[in-house]
Amino acid sequence: MITRITGALVRAGLVALLIATPSLLLPRIGPDAAQVTALLALFAAGLTIFEYASHYPSLVEFRDAPPFNRLRFITLFVTVFLLTMLCRGQVEESGLTVFTEAVGRLIGDAIDFPYSPVQLVLLSLPASVSPEHVDLVRSAAGISYLTSLISLAVFVIYIRAGGWPTRSGAFNVWVNLPTFDPTTGGDVVDRLNRDARLNITLGFLLPFVAPAVAKMAAVVFSPLAMEAPQTLIWTMAAWAFLPSSLFMRGIAMGRIASMIEQKRRRTSEAKQQGDVTETLATA
Repeated sequence: MITRITGALVRAGLVALLIATPSLLLPRIGPDAAQVTALLALFAAGLTIFEYASHYPSLVEFRDAPPFNRLRFITLFVTVFLLTMLCRGQVEESGLTVFTEAVGRLIGDAIDFPYSPVQLVLLSLPASVSPEHVDLVRSAAGISYLTSLISLAVFVIYIRAGGWPTRSGAFNVWVNLPTFDPTTGGDVVDRLNRDARLNITLGFLLPFVAPAVAKMAAVVFSPLAMEAPQTLIWTMAAWAFLPSSLFMRGIAMGRIASMIEQKRRRTSEAKQQGDVTETLATA
């Protein structure tokens, strides 16, 4: 119990630090923004404690199947930190901010080709923004997209080489998939494969669809210029993190479906072998 509560407190502190990172590192943050950030950080920390200090799962998937959630957290934290450094460099330059800006510009220019997600993000900006801000958004999009791709590659390598999720012990579907009911809706393997394909499809389409939706919404609402640093940071982080998270969820559910199918096949083969042995013994 003490270990579980300690782990929940550590996770809550890390989540609060993630949310507070832009406010802590960016200069010229107003008191109102700081208070809202502190409130959100406390709320997220409370939810984390409630989830991980309890024996029974509620919403967080793959709670006992590391490093799924750890990798997602590290990806989001690195993305937010690098974007914060990128925005900080617009006011106060340092070696880290200059390096981050150079890497972001290089990546953004490399993947800014026709119909790419980065170009669609730039096209969703209002025409009134300055060229300097367009370059900043391009660099932010490049950093975010590269970080998400690296996280996907690491997760796939870990599945192939590390034997996830069975390497950390037996996989409990009820604990790790609390919102998935294996007793309803047909065959479990078919449902898992269907959910896996749906998540992968959404993860692929979301970087393209989100800018288009934002552009259409600008007809009714005011366009999102992302001129405020925190708005830029969280918008670009969500734009890259949500698709990669859906990709990872789809890959994970496909992996679980494959494991269940393999176990069924081994059980069926063992039963057939047992029937053959019994027949020979009685012959």
